[in-house]
Amino acid sequence: MQIMRKGKAFTLIELLVVISVITLLMAILVPALQRVRKQARAAVCQTKLKQWGATLALYTQDSQGRLPTDVFGHCGIWLLRGVFLSGDDPNADASTLHHFGTKDIAFCPMAVKTGRGMFGGGGGTWNGLRSPSVRGSPGSTFLAWEITSPAPPFRGSYGCNSWVFCGLSRKTPRRRGRWGGGLIELDLFSLRGRSQFPVILDSAFVWSKPHASENPPRRERGNIFTMGGFCINRHNEHVNSLFLDWSVRKVGLKELWTLKWHRDWDTAGRWTKAGGALPEDWPYWMRGFKDY
Repeated sequence: MQIMRKGKAFTLIELLVVISVITLLMAILVPALQRVRKQARAAVCQTKLKQWGATLALYTQDSQGRLPTDVFGHCGIWLLRGVFLSGDDPNADASTLHHFGTKDIAFCPMAVKTGRGMFGGGGGTWNGLRSPSVRGSPGSTFLAWEITSPAPPFRGSYGCNSWVFCGLSRKTPRRRGRWGGGLIELDLFSLRGRSQFPVILDSAFVWSKPHASENPPRRERGNIFTMGGFCINRHNEHVNSLFLDWSVRKVGLKELWTLKWHRDWDTAGRWTKAGGALPEDWPYWMRGFKDY
């Protein structure tokens, strides 16, 4: 008589134990992998800003220490696109600004896709010239902005400190040259403390102009045309920034108020530790962030 032997198999309890162990390991490893991934993307973001710094350094060397601008303050559009547009026809073919494409360095890896929403405004006039209307969709912490007009459309997730391209002064400087090709009267070679002046940063819009008197945004991505455009939690309580000495480093969100956005900016103002700001003074979403 042949004896049938039963093969060995997992019991239901053993199977549940194995599944529980695998689930526990995944719960431990997934957040760690996500942190590593975010750190890698932040490093790529800084690399792209360093490329911007190398480009602007070459431009200023060829332009006697001056940065590109236009009389309407729209330099952020031309700079990040990599071209100037004709002042007579905003839709005309563009000529190169600094002879290299900006498409590959226009995006922070954390904000590549564009979001919904629209903004737009009519153009103004200056000295007989008409400024084109600027239209598009704003970005956010993890979404890129897009400019649809003036054409051609383009996208990005960095923004310019408009004060830098307006002479670093709260007063409008005199400019020379035509719109789209003028140069501001600012010699970077003689400027001291350049490491404190931010130039290009992670941003929800193509340009922003912070004011020392404004309060921190009550919610993330407040007024995109002022500090709210830069005050976004893109890199774990930080944004990456290129400075006028062409160095790149991460900047804490509360640290933004301690930078020199223009010559007259008070780096020990109301929203700094030196100015007496307390953690509870900040909007709720920023209270747990590091103070500066």
